[in-house]
Amino acid sequence: MLKEFVFERAPFPSAHASTIAETARGLACAFFGGSREGAPDVSIWICHRQDGRWSEPRLVATGEQRLFRRYPCWNPVLYQEPDGPLLLFYKVGPSPSRWWGRLMRSADGGHIWSDGERLPDGILGPIKNKPVRVADGTLLCPSSAEHDGWRVHMEWTRDGGESWYRTPPLNDRQPFKAIQPTILSHRDGSLQILCRTRQGAVAECWSRDGGRTWSAMQATLLPNPDSGIDGVTLDDGRSVLVYNHAASGRTPLNLAVSDDGRRWQALAVLEDDGGEFSYPAIIAGTDGALHITYTWNRRTIRYVRLDIGRLRPHPLSEHGAWPEAVCGPA
Repeated sequence: MLKEFVFERAPFPSAHASTIAETARGLACAFFGGSREGAPDVSIWICHRQDGRWSEPRLVATGEQRLFRRYPCWNPVLYQEPDGPLLLFYKVGPSPSRWWGRLMRSADGGHIWSDGERLPDGILGPIKNKPVRVADGTLLCPSSAEHDGWRVHMEWTRDGGESWYRTPPLNDRQPFKAIQPTILSHRDGSLQILCRTRQGAVAECWSRDGGRTWSAMQATLLPNPDSGIDGVTLDDGRSVLVYNHAASGRTPLNLAVSDDGRRWQALAVLEDDGGEFSYPAIIAGTDGALHITYTWNRRTIRYVRLDIGRLRPHPLSEHGAWPEAVCGPA
């Protein structure tokens, strides 16, 4: 229904790792931008969509430290509390194996922010994808760490980030090197995470107790070329996943749907040109549409708004091959 750039001019040449949230004042999209990923000048920026237009990128957070030292910022994650502030989680540090988590809050939809606070040692916050509020009110955060191999774990808070708990790693370094889980909720009360891996496939785990314990990690039929994914559960119980359906590279960028999280159907191709289309973020809006952002060739962030009711699902093959009949939206 709509495809546009979040910004076309910015005071930085490179942008990546967007996140999107819906607030009472409209959509907010945050991302990191700077000279290049991992450079000390990389900071967190935000744009707001109001009256049909995106605002210019505005600086929200930097990695400035004491003694005139500055580290890059990484992977922002926005989450709008149902009756509370907009939360902004992000990471600061010299690399993903040595970063730490930080948290900021906004009472006005992301226009004015609190000072950033460092999360407790061992807590990184949601590492790429948004948290999910589970049945007992706990905010469940999908997380992972890279200092001891690629290992997924879950973190949660019951008091808005004042106190934190976490699981042990959900996977060994073999057979899966996995990070960046996304959480899906199912009609029977179970939770599912889907994860980025280095083994060529999206991996999954399941929980029956609200995210405290999880099944062993196993591969799905969905391919993963070592690239970020994101998913969302709709009000009708279906799950939608945005990911690169490819054995290598970060194109095409695809949209798939499932009734149960196990059997997936092809829904749309968002991008299929040469280039990098990666690190998607997806939410279901109060307008009934899907709102998606993703990296566009590391130069800007692209936004897509889709009415899922106007898209026809097509089954994947028994080996997970993408059907040629499914193309991108106009």
